[in-house]
Amino acid sequence: MAKKNLENTQYAYVKSHGCNANLYDSHRMMDLLEHHGYTLVDEYTKANLILVNTCNIREKAAEKVYSAIGRYAKHKAEKQKKGESVIIVVAGCVGQAEGEMMRERAPVVDIVLGSQTYHQLPEMLERLRRKDPDAYRVNTQFPLEPKFDFLPKVKARQIGSTSMAIQEGCDKFCTFCCVPYTRGPEYSRPFDVLVQEAKELSQQGIKEISLEGQNVSDYRGKSSCGRKTYSLAQLCREIANIEGIARIRYSSSHPRDITQELADTHRDCAKVMPAFHLPVQSGSNAVLQKMNRQHTRERYLEIFDMFKSAVPHIKFSSDFIVGFPGETEQDFEDTLDLVRKVEFTRSYSFAYSQRPGTPAAVEALQVPEDLKKERLWRLQELLDHYEKTFNESLVGQVVPVLFTRKGRREGQIVGRSCYLQSVYTEASTELFGTIQKVELVSAGVHGMGGKILR
Repeated sequence: MAKKNLENTQYAYVKSHGCNANLYDSHRMMDLLEHHGYTLVDEYTKANLILVNTCNIREKAAEKVYSAIGRYAKHKAEKQKKGESVIIVVAGCVGQAEGEMMRERAPVVDIVLGSQTYHQLPEMLERLRRKDPDAYRVNTQFPLEPKFDFLPKVKARQIGSTSMAIQEGCDKFCTFCCVPYTRGPEYSRPFDVLVQEAKELSQQGIKEISLEGQNVSDYRGKSSCGRKTYSLAQLCREIANIEGIARIRYSSSHPRDITQELADTHRDCAKVMPAFHLPVQSGSNAVLQKMNRQHTRERYLEIFDMFKSAVPHIKFSSDFIVGFPGETEQDFEDTLDLVRKVEFTRSYSFAYSQRPGTPAAVEALQVPEDLKKERLWRLQELLDHYEKTFNESLVGQVVPVLFTRKGRREGQIVGRSCYLQSVYTEASTELFGTIQKVELVSAGVHGMGGKILR
């Protein structure tokens, strides 16, 4: 991809909201901007290009974007008083969902990009700066050509651990979810391309790769010749053969697509971490049917038993939605019962949020907000109990920890165990990007304290 000349040195600030798939997209947009002459800065007040990559999975996430735009608008106005320009770009799922409506609600936004068109950002910026009369400000199409084909080589933007998008979109159409409308149909990146990208990340010092997508368990990547299709399990095994890669994770999966082959991969390949994130959303079959989840609680428990048989020490994490339209007290009790059976060690739980354009948003039997909050509190209290109990059971054990960032306290660094727990210890930042043996000495709900063994 030929590098275009932009008029002057430009400074770009990129803010990412939402999931790891969004973070990967943000990093790729950073790659694009640097490739086209921009210098990245860590504060929006230093930038003359502000790009916010958005998440639309919940109402609060979308509203946070507009709140942030308000702050950026003040910065833009201050710059304009000095005769300087600032371009504000909104990318991602909120942009995809709202398009022209976003520019009407927030006229300060110069460009709106959908989740599949951010590879066209440099062209849009250049035409905007040149005041091209044909310049377009909103681009939320689903182009036939995959955006990945137009991106520069991947650059590791985190220390030791990073995400890699292997799949995008979803064909499941859960009634609460906007992903099929904002990310489009399922698309799996080519197998050989992903293996090469993983090799390049390894050469840049990455030891842990998280394979990301809206539905990675349905990954079906073609070979370069197009004659063979590979599964997620096969991709994990191939990446495990790459020198330097020590850990492999993946998220997010759907129970409908889970296979014995994937469980066997966890059993046979030590580099695939024994932490399995599998969203269930509800423990009630009645609610799961209304959600169009295409699985039952019984099937979820079968998967749990299958993976525990393959890897007895594997731990499950999940996603939950409480207060889905029509959810009864018994439905909610079924969810609590499922939590007790599985004993999830790490989870994300939310009160149901109506997303425009989804079938569940127009259901008549909406659960009152105060009841949603009460049920969410009860669920989170139970989830926290199992997470803390598991963490406490590990105190005194020695585990490998990959250190990646500074802690809140001076001299403190933070890493992650194989179960994705945050482990805090006092040590030098020289250990960033390394895996160290750590004795776990204390446990909380969401993290652990450790002592590095020399």
